[in-house]
Amino acid sequence: MNVLLVGSGGREHALAWKLKQSPRIGKLYIAPGNGGTSQCGENVDMAATDVEKLLAFAQEKEIALTVVGPENSLDLGIVDAFRAAGLKIFGPTKAAAQTESSKVFAKNLMEKAGVPTAQFKTFSDEPSAVAYVRERGAPIVVKDSALVFGKGVTICRSVQEAEDALHDIFSHQGKEVVIEDFLEGPEVSIHAVCAGSDFVLLPASQDHKRVGEGDTGKMTGGIGAIYPLPFMTQKLMDEIGETIVRPILQVLADAGTPFSGLLYPGLILTKSGPKVLEFNSRFGDPECELYMRILQDDILTILEASASGDLRGLSVVCGQMGCVNLILCSDGYPDEYKKGLPITGIEEAEKIDGVVVFHAGTTVKNGQLVTNGGRVFGVTAVGDTLKEALETAYEAADKIEFEGKYYRRDIGAKALE
Repeated sequence: MNVLLVGSGGREHALAWKLKQSPRIGKLYIAPGNGGTSQCGENVDMAATDVEKLLAFAQEKEIALTVVGPENSLDLGIVDAFRAAGLKIFGPTKAAAQTESSKVFAKNLMEKAGVPTAQFKTFSDEPSAVAYVRERGAPIVVKDSALVFGKGVTICRSVQEAEDALHDIFSHQGKEVVIEDFLEGPEVSIHAVCAGSDFVLLPASQDHKRVGEGDTGKMTGGIGAIYPLPFMTQKLMDEIGETIVRPILQVLADAGTPFSGLLYPGLILTKSGPKVLEFNSRFGDPECELYMRILQDDILTILEASASGDLRGLSVVCGQMGCVNLILCSDGYPDEYKKGLPITGIEEAEKIDGVVVFHAGTTVKNGQLVTNGGRVFGVTAVGDTLKEALETAYEAADKIEFEGKYYRRDIGAKALE
């Protein structure tokens, strides 16, 4: 099968790396790809958001399956366009992808489906939102409803902090916000391969969202992921599937907007049970890199089954080894940072047993690999235990060099405790 993979981050490099291993793969194209994806297939100089050009390319190259990585491509309706042209594509329609592209839509959906989440209210003007915050008090959570790539959530420890967050959103073209109660407990990433009302769950993983150690500092798109989680049980996974994933898929199907692709509820395990913080409509990043390392089945078969709308007999088996994806960032991320900085040490890092380095924000200029983003690499490692995988990942991370390299030194520490 000829496959087109849309996107340019670490998630897409991991998907390309795993797709390349499929015995059924023909030509693999990545649009636009990055400095690492060219080792797995052919990079195509085409933006992930240029739906018209991507469609024409897929028709020209007789693409049997298109796999969409980033959320902004889904929000632009790439799935709708490809399906209208009779092409098979992995991902939800623009309407179904509102589970991520609109936090207001997602919260209303959860309410309708009876899915547990924090108490919330939505607002479209700053004065009303500020009045509610003053009435409700802190701590409280302020969320920009629109797509902001994992960075639109502010956990406010004071009313003033909440007011500042609201002003920032509404003064930067924000149109809607969700304000919700603060919840406490460990966060968990759940990934469900979906086709209408049917789904298959991948095992639970955990992302680390904040840039600073001890979960301090600004929110990011994700700075490290771990598996397995010692506090997760099969009983809890079954509960999540039946009380969160299934009701959401059923309500979407009943509304005439069935969800296919990857549904990713971000949960928090409160004392009263799991509750949804947010939904994503695609593989998480940095979680995807981790899943591609532990997945034992053919990813092409899994993605094709979802795109075809038939999950019957689908096998999604993951290994029991420990696994980590440690993100190496540019100094300054998630704010301003330099680009074009030379990188060395990838080969040395990958000589370490159990290590695969996925490129995220890299490119090649004049034959030299250089930085090209805030999240530069995902250093993945597997081991007999999570502790062993973490030790290996940190050993590999120290081999890679570029000016301003930064990574958290406490990924997985709470889970190990």
